[in-house]
Amino acid sequence: MLQGAIMALVHSEFVVERAWQTDQTGPVRWVWSHVRRHWMWIIGLFIGAAGNAAMAAIVPQLTGQAFNEVKAGNQRGLMWAAIFIVVSQFARGIVQLLRNFSSEMIGQRLERDVRDELYTSLLGKSMGFHDSHATGDVMARATNDVREMNLMLNPGTNLVVGSAMFLLMPLIFVPSIHVQLLLVPTLYLIAYALLVSRYLRNLRPVTTGVRQSFGDLNATLAEAIDGIETVKGAAQEQREKTRFAKAVQAWRTAFVRQGDIEAVFLPVLLLGLTQGAGFFHSLILYRAGAINIGDIVAFNGMLLLFGFPTFTAQFAYSQISSGLAGARRILELINTETELDENAGGYSQPMRGEITFDHVSFGYAQATLLRDVSFTIKPGQTVALVGQTGSGKSTLIKLINRIYDTTSGSVAIDGVSVRDWNLAALRRQISIIEQDIFLFSRTIAENISFGVADATREDVVAAAQSAQAHDFIMRMSDGYDTVIGERGVTLSGGQRQRLALARAFLTDPHILVLDDSTSAIDSATEDRIQQAIERASQNRTTILITHRLSQIRWADVIIVLRKGEVSAIGTHEQLLESSEAYRAIFARYQ
Repeated sequence: MLQGAIMALVHSEFVVERAWQTDQTGPVRWVWSHVRRHWMWIIGLFIGAAGNAAMAAIVPQLTGQAFNEVKAGNQRGLMWAAIFIVVSQFARGIVQLLRNFSSEMIGQRLERDVRDELYTSLLGKSMGFHDSHATGDVMARATNDVREMNLMLNPGTNLVVGSAMFLLMPLIFVPSIHVQLLLVPTLYLIAYALLVSRYLRNLRPVTTGVRQSFGDLNATLAEAIDGIETVKGAAQEQREKTRFAKAVQAWRTAFVRQGDIEAVFLPVLLLGLTQGAGFFHSLILYRAGAINIGDIVAFNGMLLLFGFPTFTAQFAYSQISSGLAGARRILELINTETELDENAGGYSQPMRGEITFDHVSFGYAQATLLRDVSFTIKPGQTVALVGQTGSGKSTLIKLINRIYDTTSGSVAIDGVSVRDWNLAALRRQISIIEQDIFLFSRTIAENISFGVADATREDVVAAAQSAQAHDFIMRMSDGYDTVIGERGVTLSGGQRQRLALARAFLTDPHILVLDDSTSAIDSATEDRIQQAIERASQNRTTILITHRLSQIRWADVIIVLRKGEVSAIGTHEQLLESSEAYRAIFARYQ
């Protein structure tokens, strides 16, 4: 259990307790750690498969017996043989239902549990992880690859287990006819095992390629849909159509390659040779007087049982290979290490709001965004961050709540490094309203109360009133119960920003960060929101990233960033006198 917890800490920011631990050292072990929990259905699968094969093997034996009864003129014996065949096949239908139902239950529960584990893992990944993975490819893994794992169990494993039982039945029943007749079935099984092993080795990289090309296809589609406004604005529909067609062609090529390998399935040829050799061998024994006509019929009918594993294996093993390829891709996401950890035992006291940057540098992908940044914000101060686009303002605030970790130097809150804080406690006490505001496709009330699960309707309304959002909400069809589109597409920019402000006011954070949060609001509304922000900033540390002169002047301290470095710190009047960079920015804003 301790080892599993350590691995979870490495692989995600937040650890979610589970009723069982999964073995993530490889796709087969990982799948088995999920499947073995459903041991009753596994037993049902094997009992059903064995019973189905046994009932199928009884038919050629009874048929051979019927031939002997007809030859002897025994009508009563023929009637009983027919009755036993009917009864056996009725029983076969029952055990086959048990086999199929058991495998379906295992497959559906595997899909449910894997999707739950993957979703939990994705929620726990750091922003560095999500920045480096295409959303479309992640969605393909979470949907299509997980579904392939279900199909790997049913019908894939269902057919493989059933086939294995059919392969064993001739070895069990043939000795009762004549022990020498075991020669051909044994040779068939050895050759079958070798050919299937070679088939799987050839199939594995191809099925992996099919899954990867499908992920790329999905990523291309998701990117085009997510950026549809940009595509249409630039009239690039044809270009995106061509790009998508190339992705489809790559997926088709990989899929056809898989079909080529499946088409060259030598066990089908082997089956024909086996049946011919078995018939010849049985005739030799018949001429020697070792077996009778009924035995020939029974033995060759028994060889027909090899037809089921031969023809189903071509599909079943391909399905298992695809499922394992999907499992490898999903496990790759789960096992991808993140830069952050939950630090569950870390510092979690209420904040006073002091923020200290001590020689902080940050960058990724060989690009340095912040260099040797140092400053201190006292509790309750209002600080404005100003600078040209790309100077590192938005990046800097993401270091405060550990969306990212510093490359060097340290960020401390109340004298405690953010790395030593309990991550959940740290983030609960900091509210950041960014330029790109995300709203969920839920009701307005649910969006406002997103960070406060137990908020009452009165709390939600009060927060909306403080953010100057109440009036436009009440003009909507269902008021606070109006469902808004994903990302708030049914709202104007100003309305989205006011809902984001209401969400921040409701969480009552100790540190409030506003990243150009009033840029889409008209002047009259801004004045009212400005008053609300001033009230909200009382007794809490507030950081403003803004180009509004009214907010810059209002700040206690102004920090000027230039090319990722602190250029100057001071009040508005001090910086006008001492900082050329600030004067240039101020003149541009004016």
